[in-house]
Amino acid sequence: MEREAVTTRKMLALVRPEDFDYKPHPKSMVMKYLATHIAELPGWTKMAVDTAELDFAAMDYTPAVVESNADLLALYEKSLSEGLDALDRATEDGLLPDWTLRKGETIYSVTSKYEVIRMSFCQTVHHRAQLGVYLRLLNIPIPGSYGPSADDANFQ
Repeated sequence: MEREAVTTRKMLALVRPEDFDYKPHPKSMVMKYLATHIAELPGWTKMAVDTAELDFAAMDYTPAVVESNADLLALYEKSLSEGLDALDRATEDGLLPDWTLRKGETIYSVTSKYEVIRMSFCQTVHHRAQLGVYLRLLNIPIPGSYGPSADDANFQ
């Protein structure tokens, strides 16, 4: 989680408020929502450790309000801190019980808490890559993730 945070921080740092409403396609989410979602995802680790389910029908979710890049990065650091704390508290046996994702009576998935955490890491990487596409289309140089990017001077 800490290693992935290095790359996530670099990507989120590039999100400019003047681009918050940008979306590359009518079916795409706006950049502000995408970046906010990425910033909130480490909190899913805490949710998996501390709860047994997420019921969309019973929740009152409102995305965090971010008005600046500093707000976005602060949200990420708060979520990351909560996620890391939850991992520190977690035990192997505590990650084995089932965790349910539902909307009322409709069950989307039942997996172990461990699997929810793994999925949240995958979601971070997936959405971070989406953000990279948005940034590339805005001609913003992309930092390397697991090695140099095409924008890194050492790559060419």
